[in-house]
Amino acid sequence: MIYVTGDTHGDITRFKSSEMKKLARGDTLIITGDFGFIWNNSKQEKAALKRLAEKNFRIAFVDGCHENYDLLEKYPVDKWNGGKIHLIEKNIFHLMRGQVYTIEKKKIFAFGGGHSQDIDFRRNIDWWEREMPTHQEILDGIANLKEHNYKVDYIITHEPPASLKECLGVDVLEHLEVHAFFEDIIKNCTYKKWFFGKCHIDKHIPLKFYAVYDCLYPLK
Repeated sequence: MIYVTGDTHGDITRFKSSEMKKLARGDTLIITGDFGFIWNNSKQEKAALKRLAEKNFRIAFVDGCHENYDLLEKYPVDKWNGGKIHLIEKNIFHLMRGQVYTIEKKKIFAFGGGHSQDIDFRRNIDWWEREMPTHQEILDGIANLKEHNYKVDYIITHEPPASLKECLGVDVLEHLEVHAFFEDIIKNCTYKKWFFGKCHIDKHIPLKFYAVYDCLYPLK
């Protein structure tokens, strides 16, 4: 089974919840950004990653707005289920932007990154410009969607489409290239559901959109 949940921000207790007990051997958990266990390379962080590596299910995450990209990009690039990943541990993968993965016969388009609302406070401390998707990453995403005839089962992003932000009570402070890209996906692609994590709420926006945080959604 494949499950989706929201930002974990390096909180190991999230993996002790009653919801997480649903995960069984061979399952895949997809996290919608801000994984948070690759942040400062501390002893505590390494110990947490080791504990996650002992899980009998896979953990796959898109990157978010609170990632240490200097550390993340040091991990080796590999291929997994049809798309490129950063291999963190034998069962922990970073799903790279614009890739399509086939998991349990389901096609999943992943596209991490976004815009930090708190950029003015973090810019010279713990903010990375690479959180913003590049033009080339968007072109790669378009090419991969085209290869799959613009048809996937699920879309996993960190940033929500800009057209949903009013429904979520979020101001659109920046008009980004990725926003236009996401609107094109809405218009031109066929998909069942779209999950995103940035807003830190659990909310279904009919018909196809899901803001995800604490909940665990099965992809049936």
